Amino acid sequence: MAGACYNATRIWTVKFVAVKILVTRIDESGTREYEDEVAEEFPLQVVLNGQPLVTMMCSPGNVDWLAVGFLASEGLIGGREDIREVVFDREGGAVEVVTRHPAAMPAERLARPYLTSGCGKGTTFGCATEHAVAGSSFTVSAETVYALVWEFQRRSELYRATGGVHSAAFCQDGTISVFAEDIGRHNALDKVFGFCLLHGVPAEAGLVVTSGRISSEVVHKVARRGTPIVISKSAPTSLAVRLAEELNITLVGFARGRRMNVYTADWRIVAS
Repeated sequence: MAGACYNATRIWTVKFVAVKILVTRIDESGTREYEDEVAEEFPLQVVLNGQPLVTMMCSPGNVDWLAVGFLASEGLIGGREDIREVVFDREGGAVEVVTRHPAAMPAERLARPYLTSGCGKGTTFGCATEHAVAGSSFTVSAETVYALVWEFQRRSELYRATGGVHSAAFCQDGTISVFAEDIGRHNALDKVFGFCLLHGVPAEAGLVVTSGRISSEVVHKVARRGTPIVISKSAPTSLAVRLAEELNITLVGFARGRRMNVYTADWRIVAS
C-alpha cells in the first residue's frame, strides 16, 4: 500500500476536517448569501494485514487513531505491542494496520456484520465482552464531573463551527487527556481509544465523556478498554443501561450544568 508509514511509537495525523461552502440564508430579514463551514465527510477503508474489513464514513482527521481504535473495539488487536506499523494511503483513502502476529477475523463474524445505531449506520462484526468486566474501584467527585463536562463542551471547536460532529474525550486526574471529534459518535470514541492504545495510556485509569447517545455499542467499546465510567450530555438506551449494569460500568447521562442522571454503579460518583 502506497502512502505514509510509521511505527507504533510515532503518530501521524491529518487535519482537514471542515470545508467552506457558499449557502443561501433565508430569515426574517430576507435572503442573503454567505460562506459557511460544514464538517467534511470522508470514506475510509480499514485494512488489517492486507485484508479489507470495512469502509466507514468519518471525519478525515486522526484516521490512524480511528483505525486502531476500531480494531481494538472489535477485539482484533489488544495493545500497542501488537502493532508493527500503520500505513495511511491518503489518495486511496485507506489505513492498513499490520500486526506483529497474525490477527485473522473469524469467517463467521465477517459473514454476519451488524449495522449499529451510530451516525450513518456504522458496522460492527459483533462485540465480545467475556473479559471486559470493569472491576475497577475508581471513583470521581460530582464536582469533577461537572467541571469535565464544561471543559469538554468548551473544547468542541469543530462542533461550534459546523454543528455537524460529535466529540469524545478520555479524562484522567480531573483533566481531559485526549479529545477527538468526528461526524460519527462511535468514530470519535474509537479515535480516543486508538490514541490511548498507541500511546500506552491506561484507559482503565480514567473516564470517558461523549457528546452522543449512549447505546449498547458505546458500552461495549468502553468495556473492551476496561474504562469504568462513561458520561454523556445525552440519553442512554435501555440495552446500554442493562449491559452497563452487568459489566459494573458507571453510566451517566444528561450531564448538563450541575446535574446528571447516574443509571448504574452510582457509588463511583461521589456527591459532595
